[in-house]
Amino acid sequence: MAVTFDWIWAVLLLPLAGFLIQAAFGKKIVDTFGAQKGQRICGTLAVLPIAVAFFVALAIFSKMAGLDPEHRLAISTWFNWIDIDTLRVPFELRVDPLSLTMVLIITGVGSLIHLYATGYMAGDRDYPRFFTYLNLFIAFMLMLVLGNNLPLVFIGWEGVGLCSYLLIGYWYEDIANAKAANKAFIVNRIGDWGMALGIFLIYCVFSRSSGILPAGDNRYLSFDVILPFAQQVLGAYGSTVVNAIPLLLFIGACGKSAQFPLYLWLPDAMAGPTPVSALIHAATMVTGGVYLLARTHIFFELSPFAMMVVACIGAFTAIFAASIAFGQMDIKKVLAYSTVSQLGYMILACGVGAFSSGMFHVTTHAFFKALLFLGAGAVITAMAHDQDMRNYGNLRKYLPITYFSMMMAWLAICGIPIWAGFFSKDEILGRTFFSAPYWQAQGWAVSPVILYGIGLVTALMTAMYMTRMFWLTFYGGEERWRAIAPSAAHHGEHSHAEHPDHHDHGEDEHAFYLAEDEIIAHEPEAHHALDSSHEPKEVGFSLWFPLVVLGVLSLLGGAVLAGFKPLSTLLGMDTAHLFENWNAPAIEPKTFSHEIFHGAVSMEWMLVLASVAAAVLGILFMAIRYRKGMPEHEKEFKSELQRAAGAQWFYDNAMVKLFVDIGGKFAQGFYRWFDKGIIDGVFVNGAAMLTGAFGLLFRKTQTGYARYYAMAMLLGVVAIMSYIIYATTSIGVVK
Repeated sequence: MAVTFDWIWAVLLLPLAGFLIQAAFGKKIVDTFGAQKGQRICGTLAVLPIAVAFFVALAIFSKMAGLDPEHRLAISTWFNWIDIDTLRVPFELRVDPLSLTMVLIITGVGSLIHLYATGYMAGDRDYPRFFTYLNLFIAFMLMLVLGNNLPLVFIGWEGVGLCSYLLIGYWYEDIANAKAANKAFIVNRIGDWGMALGIFLIYCVFSRSSGILPAGDNRYLSFDVILPFAQQVLGAYGSTVVNAIPLLLFIGACGKSAQFPLYLWLPDAMAGPTPVSALIHAATMVTGGVYLLARTHIFFELSPFAMMVVACIGAFTAIFAASIAFGQMDIKKVLAYSTVSQLGYMILACGVGAFSSGMFHVTTHAFFKALLFLGAGAVITAMAHDQDMRNYGNLRKYLPITYFSMMMAWLAICGIPIWAGFFSKDEILGRTFFSAPYWQAQGWAVSPVILYGIGLVTALMTAMYMTRMFWLTFYGGEERWRAIAPSAAHHGEHSHAEHPDHHDHGEDEHAFYLAEDEIIAHEPEAHHALDSSHEPKEVGFSLWFPLVVLGVLSLLGGAVLAGFKPLSTLLGMDTAHLFENWNAPAIEPKTFSHEIFHGAVSMEWMLVLASVAAAVLGILFMAIRYRKGMPEHEKEFKSELQRAAGAQWFYDNAMVKLFVDIGGKFAQGFYRWFDKGIIDGVFVNGAAMLTGAFGLLFRKTQTGYARYYAMAMLLGVVAIMSYIIYATTSIGVVK
C-alpha cells in the first residue's frame, strides 16, 4: 500500500492509544501477571506505539523528500472543530519539512528514552502511571508540532505543560518535588498568557482583512492562511501591532523554552525521574518555543525591534545560565543549566533570522543532551542514586559503556569537530556575526557582533563546565565515595518512590527556595548504600542501548545533516547543506536574502578557528585543573563566587521575595481592603443591609387591622384619580 500523507494521523493517534491502554489496563496487567512480568508487558506496550509512530513518520519523510521543495506541504483535515460565522477552526494537521523534523525527533529520541525508562523505572510501585503520563506527553507534543492552526498548537502547548507538571511531581509524596511541579506549572502560565494574547491579536487583525485573504475562507488562525498573507495584512497596521504580535508570541516561547526571565522553572524540574529530564526538559518540550518562533517567523521578520529583543534575550540567557552551571554539584543540575544555555543559542539564532540554524541546533541538541541526561541517569543508578558529583570520581573503569557514550555527548556539546554540536553551534555563531550589517541598517541598537562575542564566550564556558562535570565523574584519580561513611550519603531521586514515609517533610519544606548548593546540604538522609564499600556496576541492556545509539548520532548526526564534504564523499552522495535545503520551504526568511549570513571565506575560517579554539582551551583548562582530583575548597563549597553562582546569582530568591512574599502580602492586603471592604462590605453586605432597612420600614405598615388597609386603599384610589384628573386637565390646557 502506497504511503499517503494522511498516515500522519496514525503518528498522532498511536501514542494516544498507548496512553489509554496504560491508563485503563496498566495496573490490572501488573496485578494479573505479577510485578516483574507485568511491568515488562506494560513497558513493551509503552515503547511499541512510539517506535511504530517513528517508522510511520520515517515513511512519510521518505515520500516527502522525493518531492520538489515547492510541493513539500500537505494538510490533512479530519473535521471542523469550531465553525461559526466569524471563525472556522478545523482539526487539521500540517505535514511539511519543519513539522516532520520535529516529529522524527519526538518519536525517534522518544522511543529510545521510553526503552531506557523501562529499565530505569523497574520496580517502581506506580510503573503504569509513569508510562501513562509519558505516552500522553508524546501525543500532546505531536499535536503541538503538527497542528495547522494556532488553537491546535495551543492544545498541544498546554498539554505538554500538564504532562510536565505530572512528571516533575511524579514522586509527589516529597514536598520539594510537589513544589517544583507547581513552580513549573505556574511560571509557564505567564508565558502561556502572552501566547494566548498573541493568538487573540492575530485573530483580530486577520478577521478584519477579508479583502486580502482568500474569499470565503474564514480560517483566520490556520497557518496556510495567515503565513502567506502576513506581510500584506500587517502592512495596513502601525508599528504597535506589528511589534506586539511577535513579542507576545515570544513571551510564550520564553516560558516553554526557559529563557530569561522565565527560565527558573527548568532547573527545579530535575526533581522528576531522569528519563523525564531527558525527554521533556532536554530533547522535546523545551524546544517548543524555538519551534513556535520558526513556524511563525514571518511575524518576527516584519518587526526588527522584536528580532533584536529575541536575539538579546537569547544571548543573555546563554551566558547567564552557563555561569550558573559552575556553581552546581548535582550532576542533573549542571545539565539543566546547560540546557537553558543551549536554548539561548537557539533563540539567538532565531533572533538574527537564522531560523534554520536554530532548528539545526534543536536537532543536534536532542542527540547529545538526551544522551547526557540518560548517561547521568546510568551514573546515578550505578552510584546508588546519589547525584552529587563530589561523591564520584574515576568511574570510567567501572562504567565503560556509559563512559564512552557520554564522551561522545561531551565532545559534541563542547563543539569539537566533527561531533554534532560543532556544526550547529558554529553555524549559529557565524551567522550571528555576518548578519551585523543588515540588522544595524534595520536600526538595531545592539550590534550582532556583540552578541557573537557573548556566544563565543559562552562556548568557552560550556567547554569548561562540561569538562568539569565529565572529569569529576569519570576521571580525577580518586574514588571519592570511598571516603563516605554510610550515614553521610546524600539523598537520591529514587528514594522518593521507595521510601516516601521516611522523609522529614518539615525539614525539607523550604528547600525549594534555597540556593542550589544548600539544597544538597539540607536534603534528608538517604536510604541507599553509597559508602566506602560500594562497587559501581554498568547498567543493563535497556539502559545502555539507547546510550550507544545516541552516541553514534552525537558523533555523526551533525556531519550528515550539515553535508560535511569528506563524509559526503565517503557516502558517495551529495549531502551539501542537507538540513537547510530540506527545511528551506518552511522556514527560509521571506523578507531578506540568505546572503546576509555569509562573508569572505577567509573570515568564515577565522570564525571556525575561534570557535574550535574556545572549545579546546576550555577543555584543557579544566582538565588540568581537575587532573589530580577535586580541590578541597570546592568540595566544601567555600568559594563565595561559586556559592553565588549556585544560588543563580540570587535571582531566584529575589523573584520569590518579590512575587511570592511581597506579592502574597500585597494580595492579602488587597483582599482585605478591596474584596472584603468594598465588594463584600459595600456591594454585598451593604445591599443586604439596605434591603433589610427598607423591609423594616415597610413592615411597620403591616398592622393587621382591616380598617387600616381599607383606608390605605381609599387613599391610593384618591391619589390615582387625582393624577388622572390633573393629567387630563393639563392636556386640555395644552391643546
